[in-house]
Amino acid sequence: MHSIREQLPLIPQYSVSDSFIYHGDAFQVLKLLPAGIGRTSITSPPYWGLRDYDTSGQIGSEDDINIYVNNLVEVFRELRRVLTDDGTLWLNLGDSYTSGGRTWRAPDKKNPARAMSHRAPTPNGLKAKDLVGVPWRVAMALQVDGWYLRSEIIWHKPNALPESVKDRPTRVHETIFLLSKNEDYYYDYEAIREKGSNGQKRNRRSVWSIYTEPFNGAHFATFPPKLIEPCLLAGSQKNDYVIDPFFGSGTTGLVANLHERNFIGIELKSDYITIAKERLSGQRIIFDVIDPNERSLHLA
Repeated sequence: MHSIREQLPLIPQYSVSDSFIYHGDAFQVLKLLPAGIGRTSITSPPYWGLRDYDTSGQIGSEDDINIYVNNLVEVFRELRRVLTDDGTLWLNLGDSYTSGGRTWRAPDKKNPARAMSHRAPTPNGLKAKDLVGVPWRVAMALQVDGWYLRSEIIWHKPNALPESVKDRPTRVHETIFLLSKNEDYYYDYEAIREKGSNGQKRNRRSVWSIYTEPFNGAHFATFPPKLIEPCLLAGSQKNDYVIDPFFGSGTTGLVANLHERNFIGIELKSDYITIAKERLSGQRIIFDVIDPNERSLHLA
């Protein structure tokens, strides 16, 4: 699939890379990409109402949960076009609770990034302290839009941060959805088989216990590489393109390169582009950074 490089926008002839980071809005950049170039997408969009990325046009800061869902549907509709006919999407999303009328959130001593100067109002039909059900709202909307919803995977975090709550269990999991472009799709179940209680290999189960991993960068929520790895191995082959439209600190690219895949990352926030560049370059990974607005190429 290396010929894909010649199909990508703004790639000059002297580029020697097969992996790229685009600096820009996910929807707008995906519109530039040709159809059928990526075998799989592994991504974690900004969660609704949980973080303020202090970036114009960011997803996740919408006042209305329905607008957030619609924004993601539009992004992933364009992504579906960019995937091969047997392509898949591995989508990680976390849930949130209603603000209960609070318009801001104080920082947490153990997690200062939780602080927000603005919080979305309680969605219509919900009450104070309600769990919003964000992941399933998005998953069902994607299903209606044409995606095949194939699996709900529970990411269990054995080292999850404690919560100062006394009226419900502490949440120690997030959701990963496996969605496919078509009824028949590429899925290498052999590549991710796990050891059963009898010591024999068995089909991968739908609860994955994977520790979160700290990263000394400004991006406060990063994919653990071990979470990305089974998605990538099941959803792609060597030399395939893996797409992450919310690239963040670049973990998808890191794991893709480790397993001899190429990657296309898209990231809106310039600070995260810088972090991803330093992180990937530090691992001697070859890639290009492209800014469609500036019509310029920055060789890494």
